[in-house]
Amino acid sequence: MKTINAIRMGGADVLPLVEGGKGVAISNGRSAGQWAASGGVGTFSAVNADSYDADGNPIPQLYHGTTRRARHEELVTYAIEGGIAQAQRAHEESNGQGRIHANILWEMGAAERVITGILEGAKGLISGITCGAGMPYKLSEIASKFNVHYYPIVSSARAFNALWRRAYHKAADLMGGVVYEDPWLAGGHNGLSNSEDPTKPENPLPRVIALRKQMREFGLDATPIIMAGGVWWLEEWEDWLDNPDVGPIAFQFGTRPLLTQESPISDVWKQRLLTLKAGDIFLNRFSPTGFYSSAVNNDFIQSLRARSERQVAYTGEPVGAHTAEYGVGPRKRPVWLTTADLARVRGWEREGFIEALRTPDSTLVFETQAALEDIQRDQVNCMGCLSHCRFSNWSQEGPEFSTGKKADPRSFCIQKTLQDIAHDGENPESVERNLMFSGHNGYRFATDPFYSNGFIPTVKQLFERIMTGR
Repeated sequence: MKTINAIRMGGADVLPLVEGGKGVAISNGRSAGQWAASGGVGTFSAVNADSYDADGNPIPQLYHGTTRRARHEELVTYAIEGGIAQAQRAHEESNGQGRIHANILWEMGAAERVITGILEGAKGLISGITCGAGMPYKLSEIASKFNVHYYPIVSSARAFNALWRRAYHKAADLMGGVVYEDPWLAGGHNGLSNSEDPTKPENPLPRVIALRKQMREFGLDATPIIMAGGVWWLEEWEDWLDNPDVGPIAFQFGTRPLLTQESPISDVWKQRLLTLKAGDIFLNRFSPTGFYSSAVNNDFIQSLRARSERQVAYTGEPVGAHTAEYGVGPRKRPVWLTTADLARVRGWEREGFIEALRTPDSTLVFETQAALEDIQRDQVNCMGCLSHCRFSNWSQEGPEFSTGKKADPRSFCIQKTLQDIAHDGENPESVERNLMFSGHNGYRFATDPFYSNGFIPTVKQLFERIMTGR
C-alpha cells in the first residue's frame, strides 16, 4: 500500500482519516477524541447529543411540554447542552492532537440555533462543522461568526456549485474541505437526486473528478475532498492517492468506528454488526425527512416495507374503475376503490390488518389496531426534531407550524427509534425493533480477518490498521 501522508485541512496538518458523524448519541466525544488523538479528524454528532449528570450518566431526554412547540424548545435545550458536553469530552480525549469536528444535519429541528448555541458554549474546542442532509446555505455564515472551518456534505458537483454561488464564495478562506458522500454506499441519510436511480450505483471516481473540476474553477485546488461512503481498506483506493485529477483527498469512515471499544453503541448492536451479510443493508425512503437512507433490513424496516405493500389508491367519489365503496375510520366515511383492490383489502382484514390509514397521496395503508395506536401516539408526542416531518406534519416555520399536508403513516418517528436503540441497547430486541443505520459495507465485518473471533479493536488499533493496511 502507498504511504499515507498528512494533508493540510482546516489550517492544520492531519492524517487524511476522518471519523464520520453518526447522529443521536452514536458518534460521541469519547470516540471522536480518540480518533483525533490518533492524528486524524474526530467527529462527534451534534444531533441531540447526550449530556450527563454529576455521576457521568446520560440524562434522559424526557419531554413535559403539552404542545409540539413547547416540546421543540425542550429539544433545542437538550441538543445544545449535549453538544457542548460532547465537545468538552472530545477535547479532553484528544490531548490536543488532530482536529475535532461537530456534525449536524441541516434538516434537523432548529439546526442553526443548535449549532450556534454549541459553538458559543464550547468556544475553542471545535475546529470544524460538517453539515449535510439538505442544502445548508447558511453554514458558511455560521462558521464565519465563530471563525471555524466548515465542511459541506454533497453528492454531486452540481450541488456544490449551487452552494458556492449562493453563499460559500463569501467565506472561501474558511472552507476546510468538501465531503463527497456516495449516495448509494453511505450510511444514514443519502443525497440521491430525483434524476438518479437508487438501484444503479455509479462509480464515485468520475463524480469526484467532476467535483474537483468544479472546485478548481472556484480556485479551490488545495481544498481537500473527503470521500465518504464505501471506504473500508485504503489499498482499495490507491488510484485516488496522488491522483492529479482528484487532488488533495481524505477518507471518511462512518460504519467502521461503530465496532470499537470506545463506540457508545451496545454490545448487542456490536454483535449484530458481526453477523451482517451482503444484501442486509437496505436503501429505503421511509425516513420522515423524505431523503433516501441506508439501514439494516431488520424487523423494523421489514414492517415498514410490508405496511407500504398493504396500500391501495382511493377516490372521494366513484371515478373510472374506482366503483367499490369502502368505509374508512370509526364513522366509516365512504371512499371508492377498484374491485380488485377491495378484494385485496378484504384479504388483509382477514389477516388482522383492519385499520385503514390515509396517506397524503390519496392512498390507504392497512395496519393492526395496535400498530395504529402506536402511530397515532408517536404523532401526538412529536417534539419537532426535524425542520419538516412528513410523519407528523410538523414544521418549524410559523405561524401554523405544519407542513400543510396530512401526516404520513408510511413513515415513523425517527427521534423515538434512534433514542431507543442508543439507550435501550442491552435489550436483545432493540436491534430488531428500531432503525439501525449502516453503510452498505457493514456486511464486511463478518468476513474481514481483522475481526476474527469477535475481536473488537480500540479506536487507536483500528486507526493504525487502516494506516498500515491489511
